[in-house]
Amino acid sequence: MADFVDYYERMQISPTAELATIQRVYRMLAARYHPDNPETGNTDKFVELQKAYQVLSDPDQRAAYDVALSQQSGQPLPVFEMKEFVVGIDAEMNRRLGVLCLLYNRRKSSPETPGLSILDMEAKMALPREYLEFTIWYLKEKELVRRDESTSEILISAKGIDFAEQNLSSNRIVYKLLKPGSGDTAEEPKAKPETESDPF
Repeated sequence: MADFVDYYERMQISPTAELATIQRVYRMLAARYHPDNPETGNTDKFVELQKAYQVLSDPDQRAAYDVALSQQSGQPLPVFEMKEFVVGIDAEMNRRLGVLCLLYNRRKSSPETPGLSILDMEAKMALPREYLEFTIWYLKEKELVRRDESTSEILISAKGIDFAEQNLSSNRIVYKLLKPGSGDTAEEPKAKPETESDPF
């Protein structure tokens, strides 16, 4: 299941997107990633986009895929199995970045339901609630996230989005979490130097 690809995230659309939206986004991204495009062409991304469109534009394939996606969504993301999220002095900082990236991707792919509950985060990060409550408290104090009063879900703020994007170039963990749905064609950044100051 580690190789499962979220086609909705790959196409940067909501799981509830209608066929017309899927077609419109496909045409736009296909033009961007087509190998003949001298500025933004990317053969790998173009092939991945074609696979996503083939599945999501066919009602039967999409229904079967949605079942698999539902089952997969209960699985932790592989990146959170790294020891850097649990062990060592940087673990709390990495958890903060991890939460911001999850919320960033959620806001981008599902603007009509942009929040995640702590339960959702527990499932995606495979971390105990006690760790996450401290992390979320800190992010709220820094105004990087807020709680939706009507749903009690956690939402990323504009300040949180800026922070996550600014750290994309200097932190491998942020890069791994934001890259899948970002549409960014940048190469993976080098590891952060040991002497660099704590961004928090």
